[in-house]
Amino acid sequence: MAMDERKQANRRVVKRLGIAAVLMFGFGFALVPLYDVFCDITGINGKTGRIELEDALSQTVDADREVTVEFLATVHSDLPWEFRPVVKKIKVHPGEVTEVNYYARNMTNDVVTGQAVPSLAPGLAAKYFSKTECFCFTRQALGPGEAKEMPLRFIVDPELPENVRTVSLSYTFYQAKPEAAGSEISMGSATLDSIM
Repeated sequence: MAMDERKQANRRVVKRLGIAAVLMFGFGFALVPLYDVFCDITGINGKTGRIELEDALSQTVDADREVTVEFLATVHSDLPWEFRPVVKKIKVHPGEVTEVNYYARNMTNDVVTGQAVPSLAPGLAAKYFSKTECFCFTRQALGPGEAKEMPLRFIVDPELPENVRTVSLSYTFYQAKPEAAGSEISMGSATLDSIM
């Protein structure tokens, strides 16, 4: 009798572990959309938009208003690069197309490929900040000791809420697969797994 009870108890444990495994697997699939919702609610990791240059140039410039744009840069620990903005902050008029540069240098004797991932704060400003050109659109390969300036062209939409006076644009560079250098990235669906 005790043996039958033990077998039933073991079956219940195996059944519960199986259910737990299925739930964890489902949670893993739901994690990326949940993270996007979390970022939208909290304003963390704001994603910027993309706009064609012709459309950006057709915007009306609000010359009576200035917005400060701060530029930040970090490099993931596995990428042996120096990476920084050429200017740390500028004032722009909403509706005006602005171009700045970031500097990157490969500090190794090998070709190294990286991918920049942007983040904008405050998060609510993300839908009012669009880029026409950005080094983050493609993976960047730098040869041994190579250094270069990489352009970023953007526009702040005149519809940006009046209470937002400062926007911080941050890029983190991660090491990417070398065979993917120059390939275009869809930042709306890119994950770190897809670039590493």
